[in-house]
Amino acid sequence: MNAKWIIWPVVVAALLALVVWIARNSYWEEVQLPQLPQGEAAVNPFYSAARLAALLGAKPRWQRVLASTPPSDGVLVVSQWNWGLFPTRRARVQRWVASGGRLVVDRTLIGGQKELQEWAGIDRYVFSSSELARFDRETKYERCPTLTARIGPDTPQPTRRHFQVCGVDRISGLRTTRKALWTLRDSNSVEQAMRVAVGRGSVTIVNSTPFGNQALLDGDDAALFVAATQLRRGDSIWFVTEGRSASLLELIWKSGAPVVLLLLALIAAWLWRATARFGPPLAPTEPARRSLAEQIRGTGQFTLRFGGGRALYAAEVRALQEAAERHIPGYARHGDTERIEALAKLTGIEAPTLASALSLAAPRRPGELRQGLTLLESIRRTLSTKTNHRERS
Repeated sequence: MNAKWIIWPVVVAALLALVVWIARNSYWEEVQLPQLPQGEAAVNPFYSAARLAALLGAKPRWQRVLASTPPSDGVLVVSQWNWGLFPTRRARVQRWVASGGRLVVDRTLIGGQKELQEWAGIDRYVFSSSELARFDRETKYERCPTLTARIGPDTPQPTRRHFQVCGVDRISGLRTTRKALWTLRDSNSVEQAMRVAVGRGSVTIVNSTPFGNQALLDGDDAALFVAATQLRRGDSIWFVTEGRSASLLELIWKSGAPVVLLLLALIAAWLWRATARFGPPLAPTEPARRSLAEQIRGTGQFTLRFGGGRALYAAEVRALQEAAERHIPGYARHGDTERIEALAKLTGIEAPTLASALSLAAPRRPGELRQGLTLLESIRRTLSTKTNHRERS
């Protein structure tokens, strides 16, 4: 019996058994998923908070770059913000708070915690292992714990004293050495929100992120938003976040649009200047021939620049030797000493001077080169003149 007639039934039976097991151990259930944010809510993390503020009679505004500050009696809510990145921006916000502004900061502060602590007096600290061990086990991992508000003696009493806040950081808390105007304390006596006075304004720090689009709908986060910002009808409330920073091109355009326009104009002018034209910008000039003197000077400058004039000097020495061979009998068979003595006797120039002029070994400076060429050329012409006189006689 063929083996494949045994294997195939086993495979089919196994597949049928798998299908039956999946059908018996699974079921279909419809689950509603939250719709993805669309429009402005997809890019503005404070869209829900801004809409709530507008419904309560405030004037919300959201931006990524804090170019200015709200009115002196307004509210500034910052998230994913670097407090210590730009000292001038930090000083501007501090002056605004001192003049009466209300600053609200959540847990997503990126940097500058030390500078914020030194200015506002609120410190965010992490629990030790012993502190975590003594906390209530039932509330330690509670998603939306109930926080109790505690009010300073100079602060008006709020309409509610308990907030069910979601997303509280369970491994850290807030503390201050100053007099707190308003705090939120959990069941473990840990401050999770705190407000202190700075000048005529206030700084409120919340140890969670309750003001986002989805988070604002959880627990009592919407009520916490109103309490933390001390929101009143007619308030100007600004939301600033650097979580989704503007692109580099956007920042360049916002910070230096005139420079960008000028640079683009210069590039356009350069391209217009460098592109090919349909005709020449000027009529072509007729080529002119160089004079003989210019040709000689150009050739001399070329030989002087490349090789130090050695080729020209060697040519002058060869020309002198050829003239001497024609005038002095047996000149080609004489040695160097005899040749120099014969030239010295004929021209009246001392033998050492001739030997130095005829040498090609030592490099010569431009002045020495000029003197040597002049001497050799005068000797050659003298020999040529005497040779012509002798031929005519």
